Amino acid sequence: GSEDEDAADDVNYSAHFATDTLFPTFDEAVNWAYAVAVNLGFLLVKSSYNKTRDGRPYRYLRCDRGRKSQPRDLENAIRVDTKTKAIGCPFYIKIYYVFVTNSWKIRTKNDATGTHNHPMIVYPEGHRKISGLSPEAKKVVQDMTKSKLHNIEPGEEEYAKFLHLPKQRFTDYSLVRKEIQDETDKITSNSRQISSVPIQLSIHSPNVVNLAMIDLPGLTKVAVEGQPETIAKDIEKLVRSYVEKPNCIILAITPANQDIATSDAIRLAREVDPAGERTFGVLTKLDLMDKGTNAPEVLEGKSFRLQRPWVGTVNRSQADINTNVDMLAARKREREFFATSPDYAHIASKMGSEYPAKLLSRDLENVIKARIPGIASLIKKGIDEAESELDQLGRPVAVDAGAQLYTILELFRAFDQTFAEHLEGGRSGGDRIYEVFGTMLPKAMKKIPFDRHLCLQNVKKVVSQADGYQPHLIAPEEGYRRLIEGALSCFKDPALASVETVHRILTELVRKAIVGTQELRRFPTLQYEIASAANAALMRFREESKKITLRLVEMESSYITPDFFRKLSSTNVVPYTEAYYLKISSNVASYVNMVSESLKNSIPKAVVYCQVRQAKQSLLNQFYLQLGKKEGKQLARLLDEDFELMERREKCLKRLELYRAARDDIDSVSWTE
Repeated sequence: GSEDEDAADDVNYSAHFATDTLFPTFDEAVNWAYAVAVNLGFLLVKSSYNKTRDGRPYRYLRCDRGRKSQPRDLENAIRVDTKTKAIGCPFYIKIYYVFVTNSWKIRTKNDATGTHNHPMIVYPEGHRKISGLSPEAKKVVQDMTKSKLHNIEPGEEEYAKFLHLPKQRFTDYSLVRKEIQDETDKITSNSRQISSVPIQLSIHSPNVVNLAMIDLPGLTKVAVEGQPETIAKDIEKLVRSYVEKPNCIILAITPANQDIATSDAIRLAREVDPAGERTFGVLTKLDLMDKGTNAPEVLEGKSFRLQRPWVGTVNRSQADINTNVDMLAARKREREFFATSPDYAHIASKMGSEYPAKLLSRDLENVIKARIPGIASLIKKGIDEAESELDQLGRPVAVDAGAQLYTILELFRAFDQTFAEHLEGGRSGGDRIYEVFGTMLPKAMKKIPFDRHLCLQNVKKVVSQADGYQPHLIAPEEGYRRLIEGALSCFKDPALASVETVHRILTELVRKAIVGTQELRRFPTLQYEIASAANAALMRFREESKKITLRLVEMESSYITPDFFRKLSSTNVVPYTEAYYLKISSNVASYVNMVSESLKNSIPKAVVYCQVRQAKQSLLNQFYLQLGKKEGKQLARLLDEDFELMERREKCLKRLELYRAARDDIDSVSWTE
């Protein structure tokens, strides 16, 4: 929606939400607050549930421009929940539960939390948070869906309801007038000022037209006592905020005993609707005109032409209101006035308060006819979007234990598939394991400080210690063995490091697979259980892998290949000389290099066999065994859903039901000419 750039940014809006109303349900409190906010020009969004120290649940409603962009998961950091740019708006109100009355109440603060740091929206209905349909189109859909107005038939008792008193019905219209006055005094603090906060009243009756009427304050020029000097501008600004909307039908009401040329209602209507396409002229107080004056020329459109017809009315006087003259009697007297008046008898069929209702109903029908294709297209789009959202949110969980078990197994399969895709390269992950074997392990082996172990001084020391008190006769075989065993033991650390690195990668892949499995996102408990079972399995695989890789190194140390040394060139050197020990060092280094090349191949095979292969084939085997022993309640607990997600799905289902009903009604409509 567009924004009013002239709106003050530091106005405190808390007073608009101050109400003593006790709402029976949380949703009713939210809907009331939403309506007030939209009328003021901003949108509210719900935050998460919390509880006070004494256990009372509460929830904040914040301005949607106060949110900060937060990724829903590690794979998705795109904010998609609002088109409005988040700028840290401080506004919020609190809805909390009252134990004593079993109801919900709204609390506000008259501080910075009641202000906005941005201009208000002039046309909020364009915002995606409110509706994909315009309010007019949405109203058409609702009207077509509910073919009988409020299920009230002729002869049934009529009643009225206020939005701020959702559980109370009024059958006495004098009490309705009193409630309007009381609520007005409350909103305006018993002053003569005006307020943009609407009082929403629904009349449930077969005798009224199914239209939304907005009763705006009359335009004025002079402030009376108790009103600000800007009252004329304030009222006109408020009226303009409604009549400027292109889909609004304007009833420009002018008293017949006033000069039509000076009518503020007509002036303003012409400014916002210069073509007169949506303006109906209403001339009131025809019975109070001075003797010798009449208004047929105005009513027939001769002296002041509009595209829409003029309608004359005779309303109840203040005395009639004070004596409780009912509307049926007033309408009858009005019809008699026009039928018997020599000035208006020829147009009596097009006069009276009932005639505008017929005109507006016919106009609404024409609008519907013209917009049915567009509305049908919007409804189809709404159905597609709702079904897509429902697919993302997931269908409701079955209550049958067998169906729940089947659902869990299907979720396991979905997780296994996602995990396998990460592991085998369909998604990121498997390439990192190859990097461990192809790059990290060879580098780690190459960095082993064999030069220190096989330096001249150490070789001489090891050979001498191996001989003991009896020097070797031909070759220092025991010295060779000790040097080789010492060098090969250095391969244990790179082997174990490979095991640990692969374990970390697999653990990360489990996390990514859980996050990346769309079907699992709605079940936080099951996510936790899968993560716990998978990580426990990976730890078992890691321990087995450690044993195997260490055995590979120890196997190389346990048996030294004699043919390798037989094939080495045998050059005669003087024993116990420097050249002699250097030759021993060189021979051992050659053998260690040969073993290193062998381990570069065997360690990856052991790790893949013990960890990667097992993770792919039997990651959740233990969980499967435990799952078969669980009872119905335990299965249901695994499928516990996030409360907000359940709430979103319920609203999505209701929205989808409304769209489908509207589509069916549109398909069944046959228009009469």
